[in-house]
Parts: sequence; C-alpha cells; structure tokens
Amino acid sequence: MEYSDRVLLAFERMFELHRHQRRKMSGAPYMTHLLSVAALVGEYGGDEDQFIAALLHDAVEDAGGRATFERLRAEFGDRVADYVWACSDSAEDPKPPWRPRKERYLAHLREAPPDVRLISAADKLHNARSLAADLRRIGPAVWEHFKGGHEGTLWYYGEVLRALGEQWRHPILDELERAVDDLLRVARDADA
Repeated sequence: MEYSDRVLLAFERMFELHRHQRRKMSGAPYMTHLLSVAALVGEYGGDEDQFIAALLHDAVEDAGGRATFERLRAEFGDRVADYVWACSDSAEDPKPPWRPRKERYLAHLREAPPDVRLISAADKLHNARSLAADLRRIGPAVWEHFKGGHEGTLWYYGEVLRALGEQWRHPILDELERAVDDLLRVARDADA
C-alpha cells in the first residue's frame, strides 16, 4: 500500500496540535507517542485512514475537543474523524472524573468495530510499554503522575486487554497481552 499526500497533511496537523506537549514521565515530545502508535497501526495492517487517525488519535481529547473533531472531519473526512472520536475518552475540558470516564471507554471498546480496536490496541500497547520502562527507570514514584494511581492504572490495562479481546482476535492483542504482563511484573518488582 502506498500512502497519499493526505498523510503529509496529517503530519502537519499532528505537529501543529501537539508540538508543545510532552510525555508524562520521560518528558519526550508527545509526538513520539503518536508516531509510535501510527507505526504500529501500519505494521499491523491498518489502512491509510487508520494510520492518519493514529497520528491524530489524541487530538480531540488533548488538543481542542469538539472544534478539533470538526476540523479533522473537514480536512480528512468522516472515517478519520470518527476513528479519532472513537479513540477519545472525553472531549471535555476539564475531563470528567477518571474512573467513570475509563469505565465508559471500556464499555465503548467492547462494542467498537475492528478498525477502531486496532488503533486503540496500538495506543494502549505503546502506553503499556512506556509505563513499564518508566517504572524500571524511576520506580513507584511513577504512580503519583497517574490519576488512577497504582491500582487503578493496572486495573485499566487489564480491562482494556479484556475489552479489546471480546469478539475480536488480532495479532496485536498478543503483543498487548505481553506488554500488560510485563507491566504487571515490573509493577510487582517495583513494589517489592
């Protein structure tokens, strides 16, 4: 598959919307996460719209809410905008309380079509790997930066894996399962 010039526009939009954001613990440019998620989507068979949506999957949630959604719809079409919306757990600012927001997102994932599940799985896979790396580097102090804390965050990753795996099988789920297992193991070791 060959990507069109729409991907160039997606890179520009990603840069514009996220260029000043940083990852929670590592301080790496936030765009590194978006690029990693898009790479995973591409490597696991996603099409161009899924790749673009992966580049922009946090735009609604973290860079403008509904107005950004409408802009993405105008620039990239309904399919990309709908994928981005489906990968967002909130378009509100400030965001609603963490646990109910995550529970709503999990319920949504259980009903999501495979195209959306692939993008979400890639997102959670990269996040789980990053969190495990941060735990190895920093230790339990990592949990202070997560609204769900230690227990809630680990609960969430386990539930995401279960929700994505309901009525959907895909090779990325095997990777996600390994990443979640590694995260749980590293968390246990950090607590010891």
